[in-house]
Amino acid sequence: MKKNLKIFMVIMLASLALLVAHPLCATEKLAVMLDWFPNIDHLPIYVAQQEGLFADEGLEVTILTPSSTTDALKLAASGNVDIAVSYEPQVIIGASAGLQIRVVGRLVEHPLSVLLFMKGKGIEVPADLEGKKIGYTVPGMMDVLMEAFAKINGIKAYEPINVGFAIVQSLVAGKVDAIMGPYKNYETVELEEKGYHAGHFELNEWGIPDYDELVFISGERTAKERAEALKGFARAIDRAVWQTRKDPGKALESYFVAVPEAPRDLESKAFEITRPLYAHSQVCDREKWQKFSDFALRYGLIEKRVDVTTILDAPVKIQD
Repeated sequence: MKKNLKIFMVIMLASLALLVAHPLCATEKLAVMLDWFPNIDHLPIYVAQQEGLFADEGLEVTILTPSSTTDALKLAASGNVDIAVSYEPQVIIGASAGLQIRVVGRLVEHPLSVLLFMKGKGIEVPADLEGKKIGYTVPGMMDVLMEAFAKINGIKAYEPINVGFAIVQSLVAGKVDAIMGPYKNYETVELEEKGYHAGHFELNEWGIPDYDELVFISGERTAKERAEALKGFARAIDRAVWQTRKDPGKALESYFVAVPEAPRDLESKAFEITRPLYAHSQVCDREKWQKFSDFALRYGLIEKRVDVTTILDAPVKIQD
């Protein structure tokens, strides 16, 4: 009896040692880089973090801010960050250029970018932009989208001007008549707060195909090697969006706790515009993506056609 008890104790101690050495529920760390400084577009990420949804998936998520809007894409492609927030047009451009990237989820499922102008300046339809000074925000993307917009809508001549992110200042000072690339949930609100009446053309209503404004991407190697962690991340984002729709007030407060420096009034107004656009699922519409990719090739946004199945067929898929 004593011999059996000793054997039992030895087995139990050995089992405990194995559990200590290899915990069943080890936390996985993920580094997530935003596309820009923290703002209301990223609210579901912060809700997932504040409400413990990442933790529920066994994840410890670090949120990073880039110094440039192009940093996140490059760092994800190279594997220096696990996940990056990027834009569908930018992802298509990167894939066409040969970057090994995979789309592993979605954040905002329709364009936020618009062609912005001020009301009362004689701009009612796109044709009214003929001969005008038109600014753009992101070189290599928004200037090319403006070229496509002009061709589609019969604008034969205009003066393109790179305004960077001096959007409101450029419009108010009259340096440009309109700008391609501002977000309808921010710059329109900012103009209204300053006493100006903003107008804008929705891109997908004037010939540019609908697209996912913000998506989550990973490098090809990360997508393969950390597939389970990325699935967990996507599930947490799905739940965060669902909670945001169920209780928007609580979600907004979670965001302000995480980002206390955010301008509360501006962000609250931006939230009302953005809330319906948060992704209803983490699954990308391949047909919609291919339509935009083919459009990008036709109008010179890319030089080499992208078969979107090569970037959407990552091993990271949500399983119900």
